[in-house]
Amino acid sequence: MNARLFLQAIVACAVLLQAIANAPACTNMLVTKGASADGSVIITYTCDGEFHPHLHYTPAADYEPDATLDITDWHGNVRGTIKQVEHTHAVVGMMNEHQLAIGETTFGGRDELHNPDGMLHYWDMMRFALQRAATAREAITVMTQLVDEHGYRSTGESFSIADTNEAWIMEMIGPGPGGHGAQWVALRVPDGYISAHANKARIGEFPLDDPENCLYSDNVIAFAIERGYYDPESGEPFRFCDAYCPATPRNQRYAGARVWSIFRRAAPSLELSPDYHRAVPNADPYPLWIKPDEKLSVGDVFSLMRDHYEGTEFDMTQGVDAGPFGTPNRWRPMTWTVDDEEYVWERPISTQQTGFSFVSQSRAHLPDPIGGVFWYGVDDTYFTCYIPLYCCIDALPESFTVGGIERFSWDSAWWVFNFVANFANLKYSYMRDDIQAVQQDLEGTFLALQPAVERTALHLAKTDPELMKRYLTDYSVSHGEMVVKRWRDLGEYLIRKYNDGYVQIEPGSAEAVDYPQPWLRSVLDARPDQFRLPADESDESE
Repeated sequence: MNARLFLQAIVACAVLLQAIANAPACTNMLVTKGASADGSVIITYTCDGEFHPHLHYTPAADYEPDATLDITDWHGNVRGTIKQVEHTHAVVGMMNEHQLAIGETTFGGRDELHNPDGMLHYWDMMRFALQRAATAREAITVMTQLVDEHGYRSTGESFSIADTNEAWIMEMIGPGPGGHGAQWVALRVPDGYISAHANKARIGEFPLDDPENCLYSDNVIAFAIERGYYDPESGEPFRFCDAYCPATPRNQRYAGARVWSIFRRAAPSLELSPDYHRAVPNADPYPLWIKPDEKLSVGDVFSLMRDHYEGTEFDMTQGVDAGPFGTPNRWRPMTWTVDDEEYVWERPISTQQTGFSFVSQSRAHLPDPIGGVFWYGVDDTYFTCYIPLYCCIDALPESFTVGGIERFSWDSAWWVFNFVANFANLKYSYMRDDIQAVQQDLEGTFLALQPAVERTALHLAKTDPELMKRYLTDYSVSHGEMVVKRWRDLGEYLIRKYNDGYVQIEPGSAEAVDYPQPWLRSVLDARPDQFRLPADESDESE
């Protein structure tokens, strides 16, 4: 089986991240079953970067006892070989047939701990976990045993791992060049709570004697002491994130702000201060997990992953930097310098840099083929539409599997969504409502249909499991393609309605739209006399 094909989008994102150090990417959220409205375990993942993702399906497979698997780089060069297992599970995107789902964010951490001699990148580990494990705990075992045996090649990484009953956050970093294994710790998110991470290590203190809820590498503390990252004589408890990914104003800003925004929206009652992500001295880091004010539905989670800090003092739709029509998008690089002083744009959860994102739904009260739903979307989370892909399906909507970044194509879902999102920047405050009306109609319909679809699937499961699988495959594929068609139609509608800066309230009847007064005042502040119209003396005589 060709390992280079699976999770191609993740790898493309990771390669890009190596090249763009000042554009940190990816956001994850974890929701335990006791924190969700229907008992689902939910994780989210935005894979951010300038790349064209392909959605992949990998069927289950059986192998001979002595089978091996080559680990190759992206030029096809063999980096090493590992033993293949006798059976691998089917995988749709980043969820397998047992409802196991995995996401990640890269925190980087200490540069000197990157081990170019290790064999396995984080995407290798995620792929093998999905193919070989049925539960989150098994996934942690698969990933860490492989790293112990073959070495860890990536920089610091945070993983979200979910099954039908548990959600775990695991953080890992390498041993440095030529070292063995990795340093890591994994914590089970307490039931009834949610967690989030976004390119900054989040695990602080952890229990050393609670294997039900905490797993860790044998040398995670000893190694930190040896390298001078932690002094046990300091009287301070060991904190993984402080030892392996020290806080800086930069990572507090771009990473902490996203965690803060998820938490402040899910639990307004906490009144979490923005001080930490603004690097105010002595501000407390945000907790690793919180209890939401209300249990979260899948639709609520969609909403939480759509955020530009609206309604806060950091609202990216406001200010001169948002332009006359309030676009929240800021082009890369994130950091910039004026008069030798460094500045940075806000880094939101929703960004034009997103290649794909998902919201996974794992449910213990339903059979695996029906309980696992991989809600998938391409491009910016704010303007995507999540399509339901059941974890038992054996085909995918073709438009999500084709195309490339080198050439625009209406046949590619990624390009269709990018067209709409990019065009919206011309008159964002107007087009936003048009786009989200279609988004809400489609997603609302999917969520409303879900109980009926699953009742039918449950009935078929009792009499004809293969027909159930075909039914859910056809439902997933046909509705995925229907979404892309609606988005093509939406793009054509936006071009017609907003052509040349006008707004056609009625087809064929275009109206000019004034620039907003606050933005016009900012223009006059910058150039107060250039646009001034001299007084008309004839008017004065009257």
